Amino acid sequence: MKYSIFLLLFLWFGQSSFAQTSTDKQAIAQVLETQISSWNKGDIPGFMQTYWKSDSLKFIGKNGIVYGWQNTLDRYLKNYPDAASRGTLRFEILSVDLISPDAAFVIGKFFLTRPQKGDANGHFSLLMRKMQGKWLIVADHSS
Repeated sequence: MKYSIFLLLFLWFGQSSFAQTSTDKQAIAQVLETQISSWNKGDIPGFMQTYWKSDSLKFIGKNGIVYGWQNTLDRYLKNYPDAASRGTLRFEILSVDLISPDAAFVIGKFFLTRPQKGDANGHFSLLMRKMQGKWLIVADHSS
């Protein structure tokens, strides 16, 4: 009897954890879909809504670290001023690891199809945090 109660509790907590993991991974995938959709519409401010709106946001690229949400937005607007430079974005997600109930580490590939400027692609890693029930990017390393 004692073992069956333990087994039931183990299965219940394990199933609850799995459901939460699955829900969180779906929410993270939706954040990335929002990025793709916004980017491909030319809506850089909409794309940026997936980032933590804080001076502590970090974007790491080939030219170093950009600190802060506004500075990151300004960087995107400067580097991708028109449809030809933005191209069409797509992601290939390689892994989503939940490292705590409110933190995730995402690794993927990005692909920009840009017929006039030449295609661009590379890898990215994201540190995401769940804040007030919403998953946001707090650090982005893209190269």
